[in-house]
Amino acid sequence: MKPTPISPPDPAPLLAFGAHPDDIEFGCGGVIARETHAGRPVHLVVCSRGEAGTNGTPAQRTREAKAAAKILGATIEFLHLDGDAHLEIRAAHALRLASIIRRVRPGIVLAPTLEQNQHPDHWRLSTLVRDAARLARYGGLKELRRAKSHAIDQLFFYAVSPEAEPRDVTPVYIDVSDVHHIWYDAMVAHKSQLTKAQPYHLLKMAHASVLGQRLGFPAAQALWPNDPLVFDSLAPLTRSGRRF
Repeated sequence: MKPTPISPPDPAPLLAFGAHPDDIEFGCGGVIARETHAGRPVHLVVCSRGEAGTNGTPAQRTREAKAAAKILGATIEFLHLDGDAHLEIRAAHALRLASIIRRVRPGIVLAPTLEQNQHPDHWRLSTLVRDAARLARYGGLKELRRAKSHAIDQLFFYAVSPEAEPRDVTPVYIDVSDVHHIWYDAMVAHKSQLTKAQPYHLLKMAHASVLGQRLGFPAAQALWPNDPLVFDSLAPLTRSGRRF
């Protein structure tokens, strides 16, 4: 099933960061599929191999992440910082992430939310990404002088779990109805993480369905902006989210 056409894609890539091999797929996989099938290049950066996880080996989880990225139509790389469950907020880490931003030169960056009631690697990574997006703009940083400075257009946060959803930030909703099957397949690629006791893929699909029905379409995912959204006119806002 081919997604319905939408507005012409922004040529600038989308860059998504995840602390673990499955964070991006579960947190914003529908959004990734929506963007790649609209023609936008998407690059994923995974900052561990999931080596502290209860299920799956680092090698297995790496293979699963690569398979999921292929399903989504995205490219992927792995970055070792402090290791799974050991991530710390360090200037050196923010600079490494900033160097990736300068290399990829994205228009939009995605990262886990800043809410602390979740895996500590998630909110620590989001803090590092937020810092990195700012550092990538500074031309005088000697550690980054090999690449031209770059300012992103917008940083959005995604929630891996319901506990990670911000309560004090108005979300942006993305209609993922036409790509929900692709998103589903990308989540299922992480077989080591799916059990009868923890059917994360089914829970995420159910949540997307409930959210979409509230808004007037079959399935949706939410993103939370780091900064206020600015528009040239009301034209991009003519589609209503409620149809009942």
